[in-house]
Amino acid sequence: MSIFVQNLTKIYGDQKAVNNISFEVRTGEVIGFLGPNGAGKSTTMKMITSYLAPTSGTIKVEGLDVTKVPRKVKRKIGYLPENNPIYTDMSIIDYLWFCGEIQGLPSSEIPHKIRQMIDLCGLNDERHKTINELSKGYRQRVGLAQAMIHDPEVLILDEPTTGLDPNQIIEIRKLIKELGKEKTVILSSHILSEVEATCDRILIINKGKIVADGTAEVLRKQAKGQEILKIQIETQNGIDPEKALQSLDSVDTIERLNTKPNFFRIQSNPEISSKKPIFDLCVKNKWYLLEMSAEETRLEDVFRNVTSDAPKQNEDAFLSNTNKDQS
Repeated sequence: MSIFVQNLTKIYGDQKAVNNISFEVRTGEVIGFLGPNGAGKSTTMKMITSYLAPTSGTIKVEGLDVTKVPRKVKRKIGYLPENNPIYTDMSIIDYLWFCGEIQGLPSSEIPHKIRQMIDLCGLNDERHKTINELSKGYRQRVGLAQAMIHDPEVLILDEPTTGLDPNQIIEIRKLIKELGKEKTVILSSHILSEVEATCDRILIINKGKIVADGTAEVLRKQAKGQEILKIQIETQNGIDPEKALQSLDSVDTIERLNTKPNFFRIQSNPEISSKKPIFDLCVKNKWYLLEMSAEETRLEDVFRNVTSDAPKQNEDAFLSNTNKDQS
């Protein structure tokens, strides 16, 4: 097991920033770490890197306890913090040389590692510039390069694509997926589509607690609950679409619907499908059913579901179900 976290808690004064969380990350797994602002993502990542000391709990990286041997742990981790603290008065090459020395690389290996990182992170055209001459996107690439220069077993990336344009995001996404074949990667992001496209598994934290854990497919399946249908109906003989709406509203299986002219978005009661009753209603009234399609639950829907102010027991039930589906 590459990363092992058990009963991890971090308290600031009266606030529990991280509240007794536990999870594991396997070698070669890319984990997406999601949560609202202030949920505890960055605090957890800082504790894994031994940048912050936990109030209580256990963290092990490659079998090493971060509180007992932090120096050894740091050599196994590449860390890109959210604010990407870099020395802007240094050139890219000088800065990466400095980072290589900090990580204990032999001087004879550093030039090769710098060339490797410049190629890998797409910095060739900018390599002789000082960092203060770079755009935010290229500074982010320099941050990625410093995190990887010592070839760590584990990468902790806090908002790694901040400031990148869409083409750069795609390139970094490919890079992270490629790195994930050999390394353990934890990344946080507010771009849910990016997490879904990049990560093998997703952890969602809210108010300091893990509220969901699973693949995007498993999380969508657990959040689905109620069927949502898009239907389009064409009436005949001058029948007002509002009458069609009233008829649909009378279907027992329908809980809620939103409408546009001749177009309806229907939410069924939990665990019940409205497809057959709607079809039967159209046949009975001689309406043309032009479209009836089910909406797939999006990762955004899952995120809102588990980070809203829903009762705690609903979060516990959701997390319990996702764990069962993975086992």
